[in-house]
Amino acid sequence: MQYFGGYLAVQGKITVGNIQSFTQYNRQFTEPINQIAQISSMLQAMVAALERIFEFLEETEEVQQIENPVNPKGLKGNVTFEHVKFGYDENKMIIHNFNETIKDGQKVAIVGPTGAGKTTMVKLLMRFYDVNDGAILIDGHNIKNFNRGELRQMFGMVLQDTWLFGGTIKENIKYGKPDATDEEVYEAAKAAHVHHFIQTLPNGYNMIIDEESGNISQGQKQLLTIARVILANPQILILDEATSSIDTRTEGLIQAAMDNLMKGRTSFIIAHRLSTIKNADVILVMNEGDIIEQGTHEELLEKGGFYANLYNSQFEDYGEEAG
Repeated sequence: MQYFGGYLAVQGKITVGNIQSFTQYNRQFTEPINQIAQISSMLQAMVAALERIFEFLEETEEVQQIENPVNPKGLKGNVTFEHVKFGYDENKMIIHNFNETIKDGQKVAIVGPTGAGKTTMVKLLMRFYDVNDGAILIDGHNIKNFNRGELRQMFGMVLQDTWLFGGTIKENIKYGKPDATDEEVYEAAKAAHVHHFIQTLPNGYNMIIDEESGNISQGQKQLLTIARVILANPQILILDEATSSIDTRTEGLIQAAMDNLMKGRTSFIIAHRLSTIKNADVILVMNEGDIIEQGTHEELLEKGGFYANLYNSQFEDYGEEAG
């Protein structure tokens, strides 16, 4: 359009002012149309958000307290899965018939491909979801017979994504046990192999961690979350890919800290890096919601089945990457 206007100006049919006026009026005409289009897009996003909000508000409130609940004090941490069936959609079951008995103090590794149902089992164990059929028992008591808050206090979790809040290091470690003494905090930090690191920081245990925890490394954040769980002293541990985003050197420290953490406690370890679960008492191999193999690391390798193929394929991948 501007080229055509320039051609007409050269011919003397219009002036440069006419071209400028036309361009300006054209912009003033199209700008409201663009604004309407943007507002329309924002309205559609708002309607979608409102639908999610109202869907959430209409959900049935979870029952937090029940009559005559089981007292979790004194329980050891024996866990039994009896014919557990579950699906986020009742018409699509992802766990079909899960059965397993785990004795207190055992270290249980759960492995399998993505979508096999590993993390879902942990969510069921902590009653973030309820089973569609079957039962989960702790020391013979159905988890539905516990108050939800008291049930979840029996568990300590160390996840791949660490979470620390804005506050001092001491406050972060005491999060699971606010009434802990300073001496208990120090002992937990020593068991997590993070005490020496904290002492090297400005103000030590009173150093402020910012909201994004950007002033300490990922590995140190993981060690602090382990110290937090050690201080809380739960009966059952859940370690979900706790070392997957850590470098090899720091992983050794974290592995030693987790060994201290797991002593005498029932532990569930979810791992894709199979080299980290060789010393587990039982390895449960899951695929499509079912246990297809179980045993120790050596027993499963000797079988030459699904686990052996999964384990060997990891080293093949590492070899190709190194090559």
